[in-house]
Amino acid sequence: MTATALAENESPSATQRRLSFGVWFEIPVVDMARATRFYETIFATSLLSDQRFPTMTIFPADKPGVTGCLMTNDLKPSCDGTVVYVNADGQLDAIIKRTVAAGGKLLEEVAQLPGNMGWTAQIRDSEGNRIGLHATY
Repeated sequence: MTATALAENESPSATQRRLSFGVWFEIPVVDMARATRFYETIFATSLLSDQRFPTMTIFPADKPGVTGCLMTNDLKPSCDGTVVYVNADGQLDAIIKRTVAAGGKLLEEVAQLPGNMGWTAQIRDSEGNRIGLHATY
């Protein structure tokens, strides 16, 4: 059975519950070593590398779900266009402080979302990308 056939046999509500639209992101970088240091510093973690994929460094995930990587490719870092939001649960203020200390810039102050959806802020990373931070607590 194909994914299309499976979806046709399910009720819309079952399909809607099963979907997760965001599954992977790639943040374009020019200098992988600099970008890796920046993100390891602001998130106080180690990113993952694999010799089979020399153009990417991956954000760790403690459980299956959405994650992504830093990627050197033909894409250019930018503050324009789509904004990728990364998890800053329990660390939003600390991540912002480390961002500024690591040479990044706070672009949008922390704002509370309506309906208990959490808080957001936006930063510019070491490569010039606009990155969103999201925290539920």
